[in-house]
Amino acid sequence: MSAQRRKTRKTSRRRPSPRRIGRTLLITGCALTVMAGGTAWYVYRDLASSIGSSKALEGAEKSAHGDTNILLIGLDSRRDQNGDPLPAEVLDELHAGSSDIGGYNANTMILLHVPGDGGQAQAFSIPRDDFVDIPGHGKDKIKKAYGLAKAATERSLSARGVTDRRQLEREGREAGRRAQIETVRAFLGVPVDHFAELNLAGFYHLAGALDGVPVCLNKAVKDRYSGADFPAGPQVLNGRQSLAFVRQRHGLEGGDLDRTKRQQAFLAGATKKLNEAGTFTDPAKLIRLIDTAKQDVVTDAGWDLLSFVRQAKNLSGGKVRFTTLPIEGFARNHGEDINVVDDMKIKRLIAEQIGPHRPQSAPSGAASSSPTAPPSPPSPHAPPSSAPAPSASSAPKDSLDGGGVPCVD
Repeated sequence: MSAQRRKTRKTSRRRPSPRRIGRTLLITGCALTVMAGGTAWYVYRDLASSIGSSKALEGAEKSAHGDTNILLIGLDSRRDQNGDPLPAEVLDELHAGSSDIGGYNANTMILLHVPGDGGQAQAFSIPRDDFVDIPGHGKDKIKKAYGLAKAATERSLSARGVTDRRQLEREGREAGRRAQIETVRAFLGVPVDHFAELNLAGFYHLAGALDGVPVCLNKAVKDRYSGADFPAGPQVLNGRQSLAFVRQRHGLEGGDLDRTKRQQAFLAGATKKLNEAGTFTDPAKLIRLIDTAKQDVVTDAGWDLLSFVRQAKNLSGGKVRFTTLPIEGFARNHGEDINVVDDMKIKRLIAEQIGPHRPQSAPSGAASSSPTAPPSPPSPHAPPSSAPAPSASSAPKDSLDGGGVPCVD
């Protein structure tokens, strides 16, 4: 055989045919599909079995038209899901004081409305000191509904001879969740389809899982109570800094109302980071986020979290509009500062913006100055008429470029 023929035969063996290439690509594609499906199933199974689930929403009314209302609850608790104190080194890192501080107040409440028609999602922040009706208790700060119900349930169980600390904690928290959800539902006049509860350490761990959260400040701040010490401008916060950022209220002109805006800014930064970091397409990053959720998050048992993770990716590109519900003024009740609110005005605001005939693009806090709303009757607790009531729904104007996240005071 000539050298030329031997060379031709070797060349032909090295060059695969188009049919062989196609078969190889098909096999590779099937393998990748199986791997992707296996990863999704693992993630779903891990989420479903590991994140604390609650029955607090069993039998509750659901939203119509395919819409979804999700209540985000942030507890000001220095304890874990079993009621045990957080480790001392964690408390020191969080700059949060003793594990006995804070109790079980719901210091963060945000109703996230996701339209079924694919429209813009809206997030309504509820100031924690709003003075509202708490079912079965009477009027009090809305943040107290959780802790009051938890304490009452534990007392009742103890009187019946229950001594197991874990059982008392578990059933007490379930009662607290039901009470907090029912209070918010009655106050806003809309169903709650799902909820997620996050403890104080959750902000810390979430920022760590995301390798930092971007925020922006209009001016430098320094507060010894929360540990906040930040320059002006855009910056990325680690876990300890994130908790200080969302907890600061001293030194802010609007106090608690400005803290509410901080919480909104943190969530905006976190969702932006989720999208940019490729968390939803990177199994390692997604599993790290799931591990964080296992420590700090409780959700309702009927929530398909895998579907929401996919949906959250679509919500993370700046597609959520934040509004802080308006108040009428400040007052005192049994020695405590409270926010005076107009319940009917709040319900109109929610109905106008997320009801069946919600407007396509309503300005932030539109209901606080709605021309169709009748004037509110004077409250015995309200400030004098010469002092205009503040509106928490008016967002500050950005004086800096936050690089895709809102700049706040």
